[in-house]
Amino acid sequence: MKLPIPGQELVALIVAVSFAAGLNVYATVATLGILAHTGVLVLPNALHLLASWWVIGASLALFAVEFFADKVPAFDLVWNALHTFIRIPVAALIAWRATATLSPQQQLLATLLGAAIAFAAHGGKTAVRAAITPSPEPLSNIGLSLGEDVMAICLTWLATRHPYTAGFIAASFVLLIVLLIRFVWRALRSLFRSAENALQS
Repeated sequence: MKLPIPGQELVALIVAVSFAAGLNVYATVATLGILAHTGVLVLPNALHLLASWWVIGASLALFAVEFFADKVPAFDLVWNALHTFIRIPVAALIAWRATATLSPQQQLLATLLGAAIAFAAHGGKTAVRAAITPSPEPLSNIGLSLGEDVMAICLTWLATRHPYTAGFIAASFVLLIVLLIRFVWRALRSLFRSAENALQS
């Protein structure tokens, strides 16, 4: 199946991949790159760079760093705060490049959609972390982080095989996050405050 398909299927792909990037951008990019390099997925010309072993290797290396950094109490707050400025722009860039053959207006809408969905995923992740982190035992936080990693990889793979199903799953989570937007916003503010305190201590 080719990725650059105009219409509803492309929208579903962008929704799913953007949500996955909001959870773990390095796992998402690495998964897309590996699938493209092995011929499972045909990327649009504008995204062929993702299939490069340089990009795949860098993404896997950064994923390995995040795999451990995201599970260290206190440091994970700093890590996630910094990645607010990485996950969302990368998701927007992927959406922008994936729709390079569409009109400028459609491309802009796709970019904004990708950024908004990645922001929702990142915010939802932060909100759940805010509820779990105060727990004195570390297993819940580690288990949640592992679940996010697995979901990012599986959702990206599913988007390349069954885009509508993956898009529906991601859209359902986005809707839930929107319904809980007040809690998510408070969690994001708390994340930056906690990260600032961790850096100062």
